[in-house]
Amino acid sequence: MELSKLLEKFYLLLLSEKTKNKIERVILWIALGSFIIHLLIIGLIHFNIITISEPSNLLNNPIAAIYTPFSFILVYEVYLLIYYLPKSTSTYISKQYEIIALIIIRRLFKDLSDLSLSSNWFNIKNDLQFTYDLVASVFLFYLIYLFHVQRTKVYRSIENSKTHTSSISKFINAKKWIATALVPILFIIAIYSFLNWSIGIFQPLETNAISFKNINNIFFEQFFNILIIADVILLLFSFFHTDEFHKVIRNSGFIISTILIRISFSVSGIINNVLIISAILFGISILFIHNKFEKKLAEKIREGNEIEE
Repeated sequence: MELSKLLEKFYLLLLSEKTKNKIERVILWIALGSFIIHLLIIGLIHFNIITISEPSNLLNNPIAAIYTPFSFILVYEVYLLIYYLPKSTSTYISKQYEIIALIIIRRLFKDLSDLSLSSNWFNIKNDLQFTYDLVASVFLFYLIYLFHVQRTKVYRSIENSKTHTSSISKFINAKKWIATALVPILFIIAIYSFLNWSIGIFQPLETNAISFKNINNIFFEQFFNILIIADVILLLFSFFHTDEFHKVIRNSGFIISTILIRISFSVSGIINNVLIISAILFGISILFIHNKFEKKLAEKIREGNEIEE
C-alpha cells in the first residue's frame, strides 16, 4: 500500500496536468531564448568576431537557427509521449509517429540552409535529401491523420466485472511506473546529449566532427533504444490484462513499428525515409486489422444479448 502511494506521489510530481503545463511554459521560453542565442552566434561568426569550426553547418545561415528551438520543442513532445503512456496505448504510439514526423520537419530547416539551387538538383546529395524529406513529411502527415482516425474507433464497451477492473488497474499502475521512470531518463539523456554536442561545437577536433556527423539523431537514437525496452516490458505486463489474440498482435506490432523507427536512425538518404514510412504504415495496418476484430466481436456480443432478451 505504501509503495502504491509512493508511486502516485512521484507520478503526480512528474506527470500531472499541472507539471505538464509548467514544463510547457519553461520549454517555450528556452526555445525562444535558444533561437535568439543561435541567431546572435551566427551574426558574430558572420562578422568574424568569433570563430567556430562546426561540422554540421548549423552556424552558417540564419534559417538554420530555427533548428535549435525546434529541438527543444521536440524534447517536450517526447515528454508528452511519456505523459500519455499511462492514459492510452494508441495515443502513446501516435505521439511516437508525430515525433518522427517533426524530426523530419526539423531536418528540413537544416537542409534549407544547405540547398545549392542549381540545374543539377538531383545530382547533389543535400538537395536530393531535401526532396526526399519534403515528400516524406507530407506523406507522414497524412498517415498520422489515418492513424488518428483508426485509434478513435471504439466498438466494445469496457466490461464491468471485478476481475477485469482489477487487471486494468494493475496494468495502468505498471504503465505509471514505467512512465515515471522514463521522465528522469528523458532529461538525463537530453542534458547529456546537449553537453556532448556543445563540446563537439567548441572543440574543433576530427573525432567530434565524426561523432556528430548525423546531428539529427542526437538524443533520439538513444531514447528510442530505451523506448523499445519500455514497450517490451509493457507487452509482457499486458498479458496480465488480456490474452486476446488481436490485442497481443496489436501490441507486438506497435513494438515492431518502434524498432523500425529506431533502425531508421542508423541509415540516411531515401532508405531513412522508406523505413519511417514503412514503420507508420505497418502501425496503421496493425491497428486497422485490430479494429476489424473488435468490430466483429462487438457484433457477436450484441447478437448474444439480443438472443438472451
